[in-house]
Amino acid sequence: MSSFKDWLQAPAIRQVVCKHADAEKYLVTNVLTPGKTYDVKNETEEFLFVVDNTGKVGGYYKTYFE
Repeated sequence: MSSFKDWLQAPAIRQVVCKHADAEKYLVTNVLTPGKTYDVKNETEEFLFVVDNTGKVGGYYKTYFE
């Protein structure tokens, strides 16, 4: 089992497209761009862990993606 520390170097499990960056509680407009494709490194029932605009892996609600 891989550690979250290895996710950035691990191959993407799939790709997703950001459909919006309109967050009620958190600021995500500076790390996600609507229409951009992101590599998914890991996922849970509620979150996708993608390489965001900062070049690091971040966890975001699945509702941001198609």
